Amino acid sequence: MRALLQLSSVARRSLAGSVRPLRNIRLVSTTKLFIDGQVVESQATEWIDVIDPATQSIVTRVPQTTAAELEAAASSAQTAFEKWRRTTVGTRQRVMLDLQQLIRDDSENLMRIMVGEQGKVLADARGDVHRGLQVVEAMAGLAPQLMGHRAEVAADMATHTVREPLGVLAGVCPFNFPALIPLWMIPVALATGNTLLLKPSERAPGAAMRLAHLCTQAGVPPGVLNVVHGSRPTVDFLTADQRVKAVSFVGGDRAGRHIFERATAHGQRCQANLGAKNHAVVMPDASREQALAAITGAAFGAAGQRCMALSVAVFVGAAADWIPELAERAARLRVDGGLEPGADLGPLISVQALQRARDLIQTSVEQGAHLALDGRGVRVAKYPRGNFLGPTVVDHVTPAMACYTEEVFAPVLSCVRVASLDEALALVNANRYGNGAAIFTRSGAAAARFQADVGAGQVGVNVAIPVPLPMFSFTGNRGSFLGDTNFYGPGGVAFCTQLKTVTSLWRREDAEEIDHASAVHMPTLH
Repeated sequence: MRALLQLSSVARRSLAGSVRPLRNIRLVSTTKLFIDGQVVESQATEWIDVIDPATQSIVTRVPQTTAAELEAAASSAQTAFEKWRRTTVGTRQRVMLDLQQLIRDDSENLMRIMVGEQGKVLADARGDVHRGLQVVEAMAGLAPQLMGHRAEVAADMATHTVREPLGVLAGVCPFNFPALIPLWMIPVALATGNTLLLKPSERAPGAAMRLAHLCTQAGVPPGVLNVVHGSRPTVDFLTADQRVKAVSFVGGDRAGRHIFERATAHGQRCQANLGAKNHAVVMPDASREQALAAITGAAFGAAGQRCMALSVAVFVGAAADWIPELAERAARLRVDGGLEPGADLGPLISVQALQRARDLIQTSVEQGAHLALDGRGVRVAKYPRGNFLGPTVVDHVTPAMACYTEEVFAPVLSCVRVASLDEALALVNANRYGNGAAIFTRSGAAAARFQADVGAGQVGVNVAIPVPLPMFSFTGNRGSFLGDTNFYGPGGVAFCTQLKTVTSLWRREDAEEIDHASAVHMPTLH
């Protein structure tokens, strides 16, 4: 293991993995591993190209971590846990306080890493960092959530609870939030006394590597956070190794089901956020300007590549008359490279994702939908090879159409027309997903009815993307979530810890005092 972890001179230069050109030949950088507090040049024989979705250039190459490297990371995490778990909650909170300041100071760097690898526009990358930062800040005040309970249960007998860390945890992250999702996992796992094996997306690994560097600066000891890379072989290791006690996953349905089934089969806890089909119900009495502005941002921001993106707008009655104006608003959004001033949405992650979205749009048109706005013809002169799709509004959609049944994961909004709130609720609840839903209305009665009867886990009233702040938990449900305990907030703390109950008996008679009078005179020898 010592040989494996020995740093090369190249590996020491940067967590981003820059390699100095040799003999004037430009080499593509490689992404490193982060094991036992050190940057490690992988000995992998298989590499995955990270492609800039705006230019198709190779940004870096990600290793398929070898079996020996995965073993080293897991061993490091297990060894580190024995000491880290015994640190005080105050010590771990102090690390979180330092980490939040380091992230804040480094946010510009993190943002630019994400733009280059994932294609986000800067404003969206900023939100990615700062929403994750809120979880770090929440964990800096963790202590009350770890406090147990105590009760007298019988004469001279009491029971109290202790919340303890599980051990080594694993996190598997998606491409669409390269900083936010690692920051759902790292602060909660570490602040509760666990160690973590983190696998960032092989499409956008740079932000996670940078966060590992910042964690070290904040005082996270070697082995407490390890970062490994790769695709299915890495996932299969994490979901089978007996040192790993729990697995967190955010991503698509197929991978999520595989991870959940494999992890639980090996006795691991698992929480898995999967796909989504989020609806916004627009009532005729809603504030027109507010509703259309909110729906436009929620549907097309981040190029639609987020699990809480608004992908279906359900217009009740006369509210359907607003669809042309919605299309006009969407048409004014600027599609461009992530670093370009004024860009509202950037490219999709891959050529394949772009083609899939185009195909779903075309299929829906063939099935009878009407394109109020077609974004397939958008061109960005400066980035002719980019995976760009402009905002697209598909009207007269029915639940049988491809753009409704599939999670498009692109800037595509399906508009469904219904006659009543009852019909709207039936539509939303018939969908298999349950991440989020929203209603736009001025009626308190309609809002109350909606929030009581809708089947989604996160509900917005005149709020298009109702993602809760980390004093709460992310509470997607039904087909959008597998597991029993949600991410971050109280749910995340519960997921990363286990309760221990201690019952003790101290009989009163055992505490009877024996009279030992104090002698005040000069002692004498006998």
